[in-house]
This record gives sequence, C-alpha cells and structure tokens, in this order.
Amino acid sequence: MKKIEAIIKPFKLDEVREALSELGASGLTVTEVKGFGRQKGHTELYRGAEYVVDFLPKIKIEVVIPSALVETAVEAIVKAAHTGKIGDGKIFVTAVEQVIRIRTGETDESAI
Repeated sequence: MKKIEAIIKPFKLDEVREALSELGASGLTVTEVKGFGRQKGHTELYRGAEYVVDFLPKIKIEVVIPSALVETAVEAIVKAAHTGKIGDGKIFVTAVEQVIRIRTGETDESAI
C-alpha cells in the first residue's frame, strides 16, 4: 500500500477528486494548507498599501491506495491538476506499513 499526498491549487480539487474516484479510490482526506515553493509568494495592493503574501493557499489531498494503482493514480492527479503555470503543486508517494479500520478491526488492504 502507498500513501499519495498531493499539494494542488484550490480550484483543481474537484477535477482531482473525480479523477481519483474513477480509479476506485474509496476515500480521501482534504486539508486547506498554506505554503510556498518556487513561487515565493507575491505582492498585493490593499486599500492603497502594498504588502507581501508569503504563504499561498493550497489544498492537500491524502489517499491510501494499493501499490498496483500508484502509477495510474499519480498520472491521473498530474493530468487533473496541471495548468502549466508555476505553483501547480507537488506529489509525494510514501509506503504505508499498516492500516487498521477502527470500527471493524479490519487491517491492511481490506481496511482501505
């Protein structure tokens, strides 16, 4: 099993969710986060005063899937989240050693 964490632009959430649902992802976690990478933030004008926005709003999606679906899921996320502009985001894939469903006690693949 693998855990995929994707940091994407907020307006791409629905497209990424739909792409993962089509692959059979049974559930995912979405968190509103702020951060920066190469974008380094930007400056904005508010009531005549200029100020720097260091942290940009992003969405973090976490999903645990069987190892066999990792490449397909990553490709689906890239395709759905891609705009071609700076700040499209990043995808992190890590190994998951164990999953336990609290309600039933199911473990590993049956608990996903």
